[in-house]
Amino acid sequence: MILLDTNVLVYASDPRSGFHRWACQTITEAVNGDGAAVDAITLAELCVGAAQPEAIPDQIREWGIVVLDVPAAASEVCARAYRKHRTRRKSESGKDSSAIPLPDFFIGAHAQIMGWTLATADAERFKTHFPRVALVMP
Repeated sequence: MILLDTNVLVYASDPRSGFHRWACQTITEAVNGDGAAVDAITLAELCVGAAQPEAIPDQIREWGIVVLDVPAAASEVCARAYRKHRTRRKSESGKDSSAIPLPDFFIGAHAQIMGWTLATADAERFKTHFPRVALVMP
């Protein structure tokens, strides 16, 4: 199974994106291979920016992508990685880290506890905080 980061679906939906071809190819290969999935975190992020959020789950499923719940076990892994991130950011800048990237930590934790590959165009955060997660990147 390949877990897809939100940006993969955003790029696949935008033919003007420089990552459009990569995203479409990544989704196609995953669906035709071991399977492709998004979790509830990614679904929420996609719905936030959608004109018709209620249509997003069906659109995702039409692509052959499975929509999954986030396992509770991901919370502890997410919290450890996020705490490390915030501590490092505070020591580097003297300021508290924003809570904005928390969804990425849940997505990374989900991939880690399941032993899945993660497809993302935002590899640096995942490489840093989830080094055991195999990544598919542009």
